[in-house]
Amino acid sequence: MDKRLSQIVDFCRLIDKEKFIQRRTYLTDGNRLENDAEHAWHMAVMVLLLKEYANEKIDTLKVISILLIHDLVEIYAGDTFAYDEAGKQSQRERELAAADKLFSQLPEDLCNYMRSLWDEFEAWETPESKFAHSLDNFQPTMLQNASNNRSWRECNRKLSEVLRRNEKTALGSQPLWDFMKEVFIANGLESGALSKDV
Repeated sequence: MDKRLSQIVDFCRLIDKEKFIQRRTYLTDGNRLENDAEHAWHMAVMVLLLKEYANEKIDTLKVISILLIHDLVEIYAGDTFAYDEAGKQSQRERELAAADKLFSQLPEDLCNYMRSLWDEFEAWETPESKFAHSLDNFQPTMLQNASNNRSWRECNRKLSEVLRRNEKTALGSQPLWDFMKEVFIANGLESGALSKDV
């Protein structure tokens, strides 16, 4: 038996667990929450459609690769909700440990490759990682809008929280950030799903 192939297949089986990690964003019909795998797939396709809106020239395949693996560590670390301030305190430590555990199950060359993509996303330094982060913020806000802002309503979300959560979105794509503000966030305010801070 091919040991390398067996190891890769075991990893492919393991990452199926990403489909069970529930996010806090409703799908467009507002009836159920999306999972991490759906989120990653959606953004990967969006790269192909929105790449012209990146602030800088990007390697499209690299952005897709980053987005497809950026949340795999949540198989061990769990999903940290964007507005969970307490959870964010330990997020980095949990995700680093998860990355070590997860990617080490691959042959060394693939471990290094996958880990380098994950580290690049986390560092926010390259045009690809910045655009990946822009899409990681844009996609849930788009679904928020499509689902009649359901989770914003349920959580009594404030405008300042949404702006703070998305404060770096423009680093990868100013046009996407402008669209988010002018369409998605404006709709949240107009519909009463987002409250202005008093």
